[in-house]
Amino acid sequence: MSTVPAATDLDRVRALQARIAQMQRTRLDTTSLATHSALTKLLPGGALQAGAAYSVAGSTTLLTALLAGPSADGAWCGIVGVPEFGAEAAGRLGVDLERLVMVPQPGEHWLNVTAALADAVTVVVTRPGGRVARADVSRLAARLRQRGAALIALGNWPGSVTTLTVTESRWSGLGRGYGYPQARIATVVSNAAAGVIRSAQLWLPDDHERLRQATPQEVIAHGMGAHEISGQQPRRLEAVS
Repeated sequence: MSTVPAATDLDRVRALQARIAQMQRTRLDTTSLATHSALTKLLPGGALQAGAAYSVAGSTTLLTALLAGPSADGAWCGIVGVPEFGAEAAGRLGVDLERLVMVPQPGEHWLNVTAALADAVTVVVTRPGGRVARADVSRLAARLRQRGAALIALGNWPGSVTTLTVTESRWSGLGRGYGYPQARIATVVSNAAAGVIRSAQLWLPDDHERLRQATPQEVIAHGMGAHEISGQQPRRLEAVS
């Protein structure tokens, strides 16, 4: 895992571009990037699409789950502006830390660093540091398409293919005044730009540190809603099983 100091972020990223280009596998002929099997049915087309942008609302664990599939498949991943991202936890969930580049504090250069990493890695994660101009979105989208890379924004991003949100969760392992969180079952909602909303209950992770879909019995046992989405008026709702 590489961590890039803010003071030299752009120079370091440019140097990494050449290094990664030499080490990275040849890109797939298709435009689809492997994702974790637990998330397949939540994503339009069943996978991350090269050249596309996605949004994750507020959950670094869900963000890590999106990275786990491409990373395990040999892709380089970059993370910009997410200093709380837990590399050790990500490694346990399947992210290859040897193919992970982190720029925790890019400051006002976050967009330039994101664009530079898009030239070098297959999946780049960024947390927008402010309002993004439409022209900047268009330029970055063109770069993603040219390089065959995907963007995942932690927060809102104009033109996202879909937004993934954790709407409900329960932790297990806690008792009355004792224990510690061991596993988390969560309802994840996928709100696609095309108007289709899907939802599923996932372990993020289970008590064996695995990312997987929860069984109906586990959902009931933990008192989770049966794919309920409050305050939403979707054109079409699909419950993933």
